[in-house]
Amino acid sequence: MAATTPTGPGEHSEHAGRIMSAEMAEQPAVLRRILDQGAPRIREVAAAIAARKPRFVLLTARGTSDNAALYAKYLLEIRLGLPCGLASMSTTTAYGAKPDLTDVLVITVSQSGGSPDLVASTKAAREAGAVTLAVTNNPDSPLAAVSEFHIDILAGPERALPATKTYTASLLSLYLFVEGLRGGDGAAAHVLPGLAEEILARRAEVRQLAARYRFAERMVITSRGYGYPTAKEAALKLMETSYIPALSYSGADLLHGPLAMVDNISPVIAVVPEGHGGEALQPVLDRLRGRGADLFVVGPKPQVEAASAGFVLPTEGVAEEVQPVLEILPLQLLAYEVTIARGQDPDAPRALAKVTETH
Repeated sequence: MAATTPTGPGEHSEHAGRIMSAEMAEQPAVLRRILDQGAPRIREVAAAIAARKPRFVLLTARGTSDNAALYAKYLLEIRLGLPCGLASMSTTTAYGAKPDLTDVLVITVSQSGGSPDLVASTKAAREAGAVTLAVTNNPDSPLAAVSEFHIDILAGPERALPATKTYTASLLSLYLFVEGLRGGDGAAAHVLPGLAEEILARRAEVRQLAARYRFAERMVITSRGYGYPTAKEAALKLMETSYIPALSYSGADLLHGPLAMVDNISPVIAVVPEGHGGEALQPVLDRLRGRGADLFVVGPKPQVEAASAGFVLPTEGVAEEVQPVLEILPLQLLAYEVTIARGQDPDAPRALAKVTETH
């Protein structure tokens, strides 16, 4: 990627964040590409795997892809009733465990498909009898090569270190795959590109909101149900771009202790889905308001109006299971705008590389 000029606190190059900004803007086009060009291949892969009748699903990923995998876990358990787990790769890569994975579907999600531990654990899973599926942005990757099946998320080259378009592309691809497993047509996803355009066009609104958090020393992000992966991904984006310690919790877990650290100084972001997840989060929102929390809500208009600040999502009539594709967009913008306001470059967070080679 192009070199960036070092900047001091409170100032930044006029080119800071240009790549991340452009890639966020590409997301509606990427979503359309998946629906128009990728969906037929995803259905073929889903049909072939459904015919194998997997009894259990293991999801393997790191970082942003791990949050996409968590979304798939909710989809698989809710939409298909398939038990799922998030794999602990070190059991095979570090400890040499050899579990019996006969009739288990192992889905490995990775933007680059290049991390050695993902490749090694997927190869080991296939040798242990698993049906293996790689979901990547690189069909020529080592991970795709060792997997029996592959889905290309068709996001195009991603140069900014913070993943944006590959995250939403992974979500949509995984949704279409799960729908394919259950014989669905994925029609609920067709509203996403247009709504994504609407949300991304409201950048000036997010920039105003970001000014509230320029000097934040800590943030808490919470949600429930399908919104929980969004909370985790938003926290990751804030940490890797602006370096603000951002803690993500399921709303239920937040009540089991961490609520004690919430006060009227540390901002709380609540991702409120339109549906069952939002209903389950309501007691948490009530408790947060009762503690006088600086509450920022991403969700339906009534919830935003009852908070200190927020962003109204156009999710009325949108199926809850596809709302995460939209929920993350204003939070990507927020991470970007807060980072710029703090005089940092979101394209090139310190100490990070685009392909993280864990073992």
